[in-house]
Amino acid sequence: MAPIYNHKEVEKKWRGNWEVKPINVNDGKKPKYYCLDMFPYPSGSGLHVGHWRGYVISDVWSRYKMLNGYYIIHPMGWDAFGLPAENYALKMGVHPKKATAENVANIKRQIKEISAVYDWDMEVNTTDPEFYKWTQWIFVKMFKAGLAYEKQMPINWCPSCKTGLSNEEVVNGCCERCGAVVTKKNLRQWMLKITAYADRLLDDLDKLDWPEKVKKMQGDWIGRSYGAEVDFKVDGSDKAITVYTTRPDTLYGATFIVLAPEHAMAKGLATDETKAAVEEYIYKSSTRSNIDRMQGKEKTGVFTGSYAINPINGKKTPIWLSDYVLADYGTGAIMCVPAHDDRDFEFATKFNIPIIQVIAKDGKEIENMTEAYTEAAGTMINSGDWNGQESAVLKKEAPIMIEDMGFGRKTTNYKLRDWVFSRQRYWGEPIPIVHCPDCGCVAVPEDQLPLLLPDVESYQPTGTGESPLADIDEWVNTTCPNCGKPAKRETNTMPQWAGSSWYFLRYIDNKNTKELVNKEKADALLPVDMYIGGVEHAVLHLLYSRFYTKFLNDIGVVDFDEPFTKLFNQGMIGKDGAKMSKSKGNVVSPDELVNDYGCDSLRMYELFVGPPELDAEWDDRGIDGVHRYLNRFWNLVEDNANSGFEATKDMIKLRNKMIYDITTRLESFNLNTVISGFMEYNNKFIELTRKQGGIDKETLETIVTLLVPFAPHVGEELWQVLGHDESIFTSTTWPQHDEEAMKDDEIEIAVQFNGKAKAVILLPVDVSKEDAIVAAKEALGEKLVGTIVKEIYVPGRIINIVAK
Repeated sequence: MAPIYNHKEVEKKWRGNWEVKPINVNDGKKPKYYCLDMFPYPSGSGLHVGHWRGYVISDVWSRYKMLNGYYIIHPMGWDAFGLPAENYALKMGVHPKKATAENVANIKRQIKEISAVYDWDMEVNTTDPEFYKWTQWIFVKMFKAGLAYEKQMPINWCPSCKTGLSNEEVVNGCCERCGAVVTKKNLRQWMLKITAYADRLLDDLDKLDWPEKVKKMQGDWIGRSYGAEVDFKVDGSDKAITVYTTRPDTLYGATFIVLAPEHAMAKGLATDETKAAVEEYIYKSSTRSNIDRMQGKEKTGVFTGSYAINPINGKKTPIWLSDYVLADYGTGAIMCVPAHDDRDFEFATKFNIPIIQVIAKDGKEIENMTEAYTEAAGTMINSGDWNGQESAVLKKEAPIMIEDMGFGRKTTNYKLRDWVFSRQRYWGEPIPIVHCPDCGCVAVPEDQLPLLLPDVESYQPTGTGESPLADIDEWVNTTCPNCGKPAKRETNTMPQWAGSSWYFLRYIDNKNTKELVNKEKADALLPVDMYIGGVEHAVLHLLYSRFYTKFLNDIGVVDFDEPFTKLFNQGMIGKDGAKMSKSKGNVVSPDELVNDYGCDSLRMYELFVGPPELDAEWDDRGIDGVHRYLNRFWNLVEDNANSGFEATKDMIKLRNKMIYDITTRLESFNLNTVISGFMEYNNKFIELTRKQGGIDKETLETIVTLLVPFAPHVGEELWQVLGHDESIFTSTTWPQHDEEAMKDDEIEIAVQFNGKAKAVILLPVDVSKEDAIVAAKEALGEKLVGTIVKEIYVPGRIINIVAK
């Protein structure tokens, strides 16, 4: 009788063994494989089983690659600066430095219980001055390259977090972090010119092995479009309004112009009669976020009282303001063609503005339009000299024609905006800039980095648009690095994304005090081969990381321009139909489950709950089945480890089928079916073992090797039970299936009589037609009546005897 599987003893033993004798060592001979998790920010609530899922997936993949002969780079660190950590500290009434250190210690304990092969010698923390020295260094390099600049601008303002937010941090009009409704505020901001990389960020998506949905999300966010800028002269003035349009072919159908309320000309276009209404509308629009304005169901607007002249036909065109037009997209002004745009049609219908159809299917105009005709294809009508032309052709030619006519020019536009990079908070990297009355903005010299974040007792956000650092005179007051005269430090701090945009580079050379990363190490160990994390970072983090990498490539720090070769997004785990959240009271901690069932059981159940790329509902009861499977397999190995049983043909066939199935599912990331496959094959091996009287050692070794990436403690212990002294990860490799050994000697074939199934027979794979027909007739026996007129054999499938 096999000894009982004691998960506490086994797991404690092997964690200790791995500490003393690491299983993942770079001997300089193996090829590298860099498998990376999106590192966590150290929240106070610790890890729940949803967090475990991604870490287990990455560890399984890392261990699998290790068994395939790779040296695995598998580090872990902490995204510890920014709003999440500071808001938690404020809530708990402790300093963020203290709260962050405590949270890191707790989550590190929890992560170690996963028993992942993390290389803790590579650990980084974004709040460590030796780390953020290089975050500041990158900013200085961007500043010197003209990519970091100051700008007074209306920004997204969270009244709860009391700080500015980038567009990416606003979700459905609310702060991504706290959920408060976002408003607008005019503030001096530091910006990063990510738009300078828009084309490369978009075009290079094609070379990435990423989920198509993520590439589409990034492509849509960058939003490149081709069209024309058209100048509409303001009636009775020498000024002109420039609009951007992707459909210059519809210029004859432009019956009004709409400006963003923030447009520089908005107030000046108001007449005495409209001034009060225009100013009120501009103010109300300033309180709404860009997201709300774009997604608002009801279109609102105000007529300025002024008109522009349509340059293609000379018609007077009313100028309106509406908040569905954004100041920072295109020129902040659009020409409106209500017959061919849903929003414009809705606006024109509401405010009784003319609707002129200029594209028609088969050249036939629609009488009494009830909705916009938005199909791209059609023939031009009501368009002067353009009548009769195909709209699809004219769309490409019109920008050039407008340019030749002298009232416009072809252009490319992007939805992507420059990155609002400063935050009016304490807990972040100080921006290494000095403001000098004579020299302007001056970068802190590189040999003076890091510019340390000062220790303060009071770090509460001011809400005034100033960072708490602005109140620390002894820190703010300094001298200009250029001229030596009195100057002041920049008091805004960097956003959380600053450190997470490049941290993956630092892991491999985290103790280097002279450079961000050694070039030789970078060439040998980078970029990241597999990046695993949640799809919620599809736009923010991934786009910023790609931008940083391309910049660092441009200045010669690294020789690649894409950080993550392959990406896998795991689904979220929820409970009671909702995302796990402390506020919802549905968080499931892994601690108790590890204690009751063991790490290996929880690891496998995390994968068993559903396809890893999809969201899944958590049910604590499901872990019982996985735990029972591990115990059954444990007993199978313990009972047969020293049996001396010789492998049979059936056992070899089943073994090779298992190798093929598990490997195929694993390579396809169908990890839930890998776990179910282990259970199915375990039952088959137990049944075959009972039938044949035993199971051979090679088969047991094969199953243990297949299992060990998923259940490393069980796998290591059973490898030792099978007589091996060294770790399984250093003494064997991933099994390879034998195609010939997998083939069946016999196959089941259905026997039909006059097209109706009557029997199923077992025949040799290479049976001849003659022998198959004879066997089928024998199986039919008394059912075979009448005169046989046809004998049909479809090899490997059916035999049909036809009689009359």
